[in-house]
Amino acid sequence: MSDKIEKTDAQWREQLTPEQYQVCRRRGTEPAFTGRFHDHKARGVYRCVCCGEALFGSEEKYDSGTGWPSFRQPVADAVIGTETDRSLGMHRVEVHCNHCGSHLGHVFEDGPEPTGQRYCINSLSLAFETG
Repeated sequence: MSDKIEKTDAQWREQLTPEQYQVCRRRGTEPAFTGRFHDHKARGVYRCVCCGEALFGSEEKYDSGTGWPSFRQPVADAVIGTETDRSLGMHRVEVHCNHCGSHLGHVFEDGPEPTGQRYCINSLSLAFETG
């Protein structure tokens, strides 16, 4: 996907569940160990729930023990954008879908090799396609 998606707040509210809207459009988070993809092991592609952009392959998913789906790296660097997040008195790096701006979660520098990164992603921001 190349063109950025822009929708009104009302359009996003109509498309998403209230929980998805809170996470994706209001930068919320789901409670640890509650997301449907936390312990998900099927092979396929995790896509943005807002626009369908392919974000993470199942081969990059691993159990970080944090309670959220964790990935070593996205399918391509260009699909993920980052911003500094200083909310809640912390300094973190927020990750979002570059195609529609949906909040996905955060990336940390404490992941496994070979990338050393841990993309900690909310299940509510993802859709899954078997493949």
